[in-house]
Amino acid sequence: MYDQARAQQPPDRPSQRSEHRPAGPEPLLPADERDKITLRLRRALNVFADAPRQALEEAEVAYDDAVTQLANALAERGRALREDWEGRDSATHPDELRHALREYREITQRLLRA
Repeated sequence: MYDQARAQQPPDRPSQRSEHRPAGPEPLLPADERDKITLRLRRALNVFADAPRQALEEAEVAYDDAVTQLANALAERGRALREDWEGRDSATHPDELRHALREYREITQRLLRA
């Protein structure tokens, strides 16, 4: 989207946009993958008036891609969490195990809010 105020700023002047990420958990998918899926969905929305079937097919591909990538990311996250606590002996400090429990809780709550 064109930002007239930003376009009028001299090139050496820093942008007013903040580069800080919002507080919260890391996204499940890398930014480039999220961007690809979002672009596909936007394309579907943009062509709907002229080609509704094509738009729906494109939206379905974006949806399927998002589901597949999220499922893979969640499975990998689960494997990493399990490996972290499962390989520890029974003398492991409870705080280390509590950290794993917090991770499980966080990801599960994020899924339930989705």
